[in-house]
Amino acid sequence: MARIRTIKPEAFVSESLAEVSVESERTFFGLLTQSDDHGRHRDNAAIIAGLLWPLRAEHTSVHVEDDLHQLANAGLICRYTGCDGRRYLHIVTWSEHQKIDKPSQSRLPSCPQHQAAARCAPCKGTCIKQAEDSPSALRGLAEASPNVPRTLDPAAPIAASPREDADGTSALRQAVLEDVVVTRQHPGVRSAGQGPFAEPSPNLPRSLGKGSTPGSRILDPGSLVPTGRTAPAADVSANQLVGEYVASCHERPPSDVIGHLGRITKKLLGEGIAPEHIRAGLANFAAHPKHPSVLTSMVNEAMNARSSGLVRPEIRPNVPAHQAWTNPSNAAAAYAEEL
Repeated sequence: MARIRTIKPEAFVSESLAEVSVESERTFFGLLTQSDDHGRHRDNAAIIAGLLWPLRAEHTSVHVEDDLHQLANAGLICRYTGCDGRRYLHIVTWSEHQKIDKPSQSRLPSCPQHQAAARCAPCKGTCIKQAEDSPSALRGLAEASPNVPRTLDPAAPIAASPREDADGTSALRQAVLEDVVVTRQHPGVRSAGQGPFAEPSPNLPRSLGKGSTPGSRILDPGSLVPTGRTAPAADVSANQLVGEYVASCHERPPSDVIGHLGRITKKLLGEGIAPEHIRAGLANFAAHPKHPSVLTSMVNEAMNARSSGLVRPEIRPNVPAHQAWTNPSNAAAAYAEEL
């Protein structure tokens, strides 16, 4: 949900903002309005492009990814992976320039580098993952407490403590004694100090079904025929493929061409087309530059091209291959059956 934020006059003479492009500066100002009350936001170029550049079709998610990269290099934002495994970002100087009267609790994980002590939404407090990685985490006890028995021998007699309550046994010692009695009666059962239940619990665990397969559960309502394709590899993105194409060009193509190719490449990756086929199509497009809309046809050509030419008898095995007409020297011998 967008919010009203403050932009100080000093922002326009900031040396940090002067290091990035004008488009990146606008993306930064837009992030101020879209981040929560702690300066956090999802690190997804497609989401940010839809929120901040809805009426600028020429500024695609590929350009927004470049804006975020510039802002991160300038130290204006910090991009991190939350304890839930997703990518997030937060504005580094948020607390210095934004004064929130009654900030609401963040629903996003905290940054392990700049907000380690802040509240983490998935952990409902200080981030558990950060606490485990911290060298100051809780370690094992150096020695056993003198108030708790270290080892209980089932065959040893139970001696009374000199410091007992009026009834003869303290509450803690009573729990320990019950634990020893249960252990002596049932040597194969290890008790945690609690007694047996008077009656079975009515909330019995339900039977678990088959394990859920990993991956997205969102189905495309427009797909009626399964394509059999799988999602592309996570380490290959549209930005990377278009970047390889730009690097192979002698001169940098216009921004409109790069943006159009980026949209088509992202759509092809979303359909599950292998990155090798898209890379081959981009290589063909670099060798024969045309309108960016022909990239889809070039990728299809790289996927379904056959080296055997147009004649493919294996498709219709009952029909013989085409044979070019020749003028026979002896017509009577060549067409004896027809004559």
